[in-house]
Amino acid sequence: MPLKPPALDTRSHQDLVDEALARIPVHTPGWTNHNAADPGVTLIECFAYLTESLLYRANQIPERHRQRFLQLLGVPLAPAAAARGLVSFANEKGEAKTLLLPSGLEVQAGAVSFRTERGLEVLPVEARCYVKRPVADPQGTLRRHVDLLYASLGNETVDARTELTLYETAAFEGRDTLGLSLGDDTVDGCLWLALLARADDLRGAPDPAAVQAALREQLAGCTLSLGVVPQLADAARTLAPGGRQGEASQATLRVQAPRLPAGGLPAEPAPREAEYRSLDTVPRADVLSEPGVLEVQLPGADALALWADLDPLERGTGAFPPALDDAGLEARVLTWLRISCDAALKPRLLWLGINAATVMQREHVAGELLGPGSGEPDQQRTLAQPPVVPGSLRLRVQPAPGADWDEGWTEVDDLLRAGPEVRVADPRLPPGAAAPPPAPAPDKVYTLDAEAGVLRFGDGLRGRRPPPGARLQVSYDHALGAQGNVGRGAIDTSPALPAGFKVSNPVRTWGGSAAESVGEGEKQVARWLQHRDRLVTAADFEAVARRTPGVDIGRVEVLPAFDPALAPDAPGNAPGTVTLMLVPRRDPAHPDWPEPDALFLNAVCRHLDPRRLVTTELLLRGPAYRGLWITVGIDVLALGRSAPEVVRAVRARLLAYLAPWRDTGLSPLDAEYADMARGWPLRKAVSALELMAEASREPGVRLVHAVRLAELDGTERTEIAMSGLQLPRVEGIAVQVGDAPDPRDLVGSVPGGAGGTGGTARRIVPVPVIPESC
Repeated sequence: MPLKPPALDTRSHQDLVDEALARIPVHTPGWTNHNAADPGVTLIECFAYLTESLLYRANQIPERHRQRFLQLLGVPLAPAAAARGLVSFANEKGEAKTLLLPSGLEVQAGAVSFRTERGLEVLPVEARCYVKRPVADPQGTLRRHVDLLYASLGNETVDARTELTLYETAAFEGRDTLGLSLGDDTVDGCLWLALLARADDLRGAPDPAAVQAALREQLAGCTLSLGVVPQLADAARTLAPGGRQGEASQATLRVQAPRLPAGGLPAEPAPREAEYRSLDTVPRADVLSEPGVLEVQLPGADALALWADLDPLERGTGAFPPALDDAGLEARVLTWLRISCDAALKPRLLWLGINAATVMQREHVAGELLGPGSGEPDQQRTLAQPPVVPGSLRLRVQPAPGADWDEGWTEVDDLLRAGPEVRVADPRLPPGAAAPPPAPAPDKVYTLDAEAGVLRFGDGLRGRRPPPGARLQVSYDHALGAQGNVGRGAIDTSPALPAGFKVSNPVRTWGGSAAESVGEGEKQVARWLQHRDRLVTAADFEAVARRTPGVDIGRVEVLPAFDPALAPDAPGNAPGTVTLMLVPRRDPAHPDWPEPDALFLNAVCRHLDPRRLVTTELLLRGPAYRGLWITVGIDVLALGRSAPEVVRAVRARLLAYLAPWRDTGLSPLDAEYADMARGWPLRKAVSALELMAEASREPGVRLVHAVRLAELDGTERTEIAMSGLQLPRVEGIAVQVGDAPDPRDLVGSVPGGAGGTGGTARRIVPVPVIPESC
């Protein structure tokens, strides 16, 4: 069935009459007779009839007229969103000096250009990350050997209250998709960053110590740009009332450097423990919820050193840096930095490295000449390479040949806010009256349609007109949209880097999306007339959220007056709170059951925050999937499709039936097709009988013997309830000819939860595992 063109206004004659009658007590309180026999009511009915006729004609506007109407309303198409990313620079073979790279440096992934958003200092060192990973010793053999070794030394620091925890030094290279948990995957909750001299700097050097001292002088007082990529799963965002973004993470990573005693470590039996000093850090983003850069101010050269009087058995114990088995690496270490979290959190990191910078996909166009000014009102000029990155355009105007360039022109949202080209007295005042001068409104302004690349100037009364013959010159950035979403390691070249420097992106770039098409923009006419880019009704939240640039939303579920933290309460029990459940169209990590990550929710959050009412608390959440198992037994018709084809078709049909969102090609904003386009409804239980009816609809199925449902732990149910933001997730499904198999055959052994230890007063001392061979 073809889609109907959207109606610009759906109010009927009676709706218009009721709306006008409702306004009578507000505007004309003296009018008390509202009966149909009143002459005033008769006039209202006549005007409502005329208005209904005009609305009917407006709803019949052809396609090309609707496009023009879109332009007259001033609702531009959404421009292409520029991709963002994180890159890391490395001085591998260049001069051993700190190099300052400016902002706006161009780096490339093939033909796609990116530019850095901030300048940074590239340090001439190599960095490697290590963790103290706990060692499982079921038999306790290693533990007994270590206890005997320390007991034989008579170490006073090891007593009955001391618990030796075995660990092994593991490199953290940032290639594991699960990431590293500072709380669960380490014995001390820390990540250790080793700053090493480059191997080429020490190779063949007559005095390696002098080379290391020179490198420490290069690092002293510099700013270390520490790139951090957190695990983005299980994300949630809250926009609190009053225009404040709630749940803003105040925690960040703490970076510490060794604090060396003036006279070295004290002699035994006094405690010999490592001490650290916290370094000043400036987070350029919330690095615990999105990829970003943490700028660390390094101390002086004297503080960038190591302990020189450690005993062999002290290396790597307690708070000392981890012990490295590679003697060559150990000799290259300049200093260690200890990285931990300053809150009771257990952040999970995907990557961490130095010399990092955030980049945005954009190409710069400098000094483009537009058509000369004509002096006419409402002049328009079109740029050569749209779409334009918002906020990047700079306009210069030369009023006459040989005159100075005027760079005071600025962009505004609406020319009606501009001042007049010529200041005149207020004609409403009598002659000779003294009036305070009005606050001057800027007149050198223009508006920009970023998607089409069209500049519009004022008419003289509202905004200055470029004079006849004036030269117009612009500089701007334009983006390639979805082409900027490149994979890991794709950014590998830069025309501006010196010899010996390399650049790479440790994670994929994100956020690039294509510009809105004309067809999609036409659909926004009726919606924009309803919500005016403000979030009031439930339909407004869904329509505006779907226009978020840089994300591809598959499903938006609006739950007014609902807070998931109060579940299992039904919607309506949390006044002033609106919850949006968002499901992305694509999720590489979970293709069948997509979940929004922090980057996805951050983009939607930034788009909705300025458009919501100041009293509205907005909660952005992903679906809470509830796992289940399904087995189906069927009989197949003797004629037609083969049994394997029918089995596969039934399996695909049930998975699509339980999918969190469905790509039907229909607008989910149209109430007539809402149930088809959304996916499995919220708070709807999964019933074995309903799945049996759905399986029987597949062509080729003669009979469905049974459908058996089971919980995640294997407990069989006839119906599995869903509450709050829960949606079903099929952990496994088996369809076969004959009887339905037992779901417990699919479940198998379910791993138990990890056990924890209670509070204890024992002192835990990490101890490195002694290698069996040397």
